[in-house]
Amino acid sequence: MSVAAILSFEEAMEKYDPVLGFEVHVELNTKTKMFSSAPNVFGDEPNTNVNEVDLGMPGVLPVVNKAAVESSIKIGLALNCKIAESCRFARKNYFYPDTPKNFQTSQYDEPIAYDGYLDIELEDGTVFRVEIERAHMEEDAGKLTHMGGATGRIQGADYSLVDYNRAGVPLVEIVTKPIEGAGSRAPELAKAYVAAIREIVKNLGVSDARMERGNVRCDANVSLRPHGRERFGIRSETKNVNSLRAVEHAVRYEIQRHAAVLDSGEPVIQETRHWHEDTRTTTSGREKSDADDYRYFPEPDLVPVNASREWVEELRATLPEPPAARRKRLQADWGYSDLEFRDVVNAGVMDSIEETIAAGASASVARKWWMGEIVGRAKTADVEPSELGVAPATIVELNQLVEDGKINNKMASQVLDGVLAGEGTPAEIVEKRGLAVVSDDGPLLEAIDAALAAQPDVAEKIRGGKVQAIGAIVGGVMKATRGQADAGRVRELILEKLGVEG
Repeated sequence: MSVAAILSFEEAMEKYDPVLGFEVHVELNTKTKMFSSAPNVFGDEPNTNVNEVDLGMPGVLPVVNKAAVESSIKIGLALNCKIAESCRFARKNYFYPDTPKNFQTSQYDEPIAYDGYLDIELEDGTVFRVEIERAHMEEDAGKLTHMGGATGRIQGADYSLVDYNRAGVPLVEIVTKPIEGAGSRAPELAKAYVAAIREIVKNLGVSDARMERGNVRCDANVSLRPHGRERFGIRSETKNVNSLRAVEHAVRYEIQRHAAVLDSGEPVIQETRHWHEDTRTTTSGREKSDADDYRYFPEPDLVPVNASREWVEELRATLPEPPAARRKRLQADWGYSDLEFRDVVNAGVMDSIEETIAAGASASVARKWWMGEIVGRAKTADVEPSELGVAPATIVELNQLVEDGKINNKMASQVLDGVLAGEGTPAEIVEKRGLAVVSDDGPLLEAIDAALAAQPDVAEKIRGGKVQAIGAIVGGVMKATRGQADAGRVRELILEKLGVEG
């Protein structure tokens, strides 16, 4: 088949309507795993947090983690789902090296939560309702690392290593109903939806929600149909996308790729796809049928989970403030305008600003630093602001140095560069780089004399009453002191020297 790799997004939108679907996997932060007593800890030495149950040894019996069930119910409630009074686990049978039991314990036809919805606010304030099909409990697989080869994938690898620490970690999989009507805003909606799920589970305290660690990851389904047609097109499923930007870009790319295939007259192949962040493209994984033969059957070693109405209502009473209500409260507390607050939310720095305020900064100071210096650097680096690793306490310390007159705003920007480069704390960087403001009048007067001598005509204008001309002299002094002079003090000394009242 010979087709253009992709069509432009605009051309694709002129001809086709996208239909989306998302399966978001949320790792729960319980102390132990879903069906065993092994620790649920990220980052430990490979194959240290495993026991006989995780490895599927003969004769072992699983035990359901009650805390994981409670977390799953909370997620269902937060997604406006109905909670099943009784549900059961099933065995999803397949062989893969990271699944030592040769099956995954999941839920099939009896999920714990179903028929929900989530209202998603887009960047301009438009609200789009996403219908939730189900949220079900299951266990995670282990992790394979493919060694050798150019892609890091199994194709072309010399050998593979398996870490079973993640095998059995509790998961909730949230599955949407088909999402229609997003049009050209489909990529934006994809990013906003996953961001909303991440915000909800983090707010509930049931997941660490760190996408770079795989705590939240998304399988994004995309299909296209010509304008006016009701029947859905053939879908592709881009697997395990683990950043908000990647979700947006993957959906956009798949729309363009599908459009090129359809324009060529060829059929779209129903398959899984792999996302490549470096090239922002997808590649084929494996063909996938609507009826994969996983040979589901009820898990014989586990009894049904019964969620009484009393238990569900007890859990409902423990739910924290919903994210939408929290946003309204924070906006009112901080005094931001609608536009200012929307910009903060869209930039992904609301939590960082809240933490910075809690660390001692004012709302205006926190917004100035995050929306100015940090968001700008994140855009330049093409990463999320949180990925830069700037701690709220660092912002408070940096701003205090400015307020105390030890550095000016220009120096503060250089100090922030040092923080991002790993040179230490703001105070340490000021010392190492020699960035302290020159406050001694002696060196300032010398620089002022030199600047006045170099621009005698400007000095005369100032004496003649054109005080606004003083900027040229201040600029000369700042240049001479490498920007380390206190501009306010320089202005005072110039006026004093020229005998002019400011």
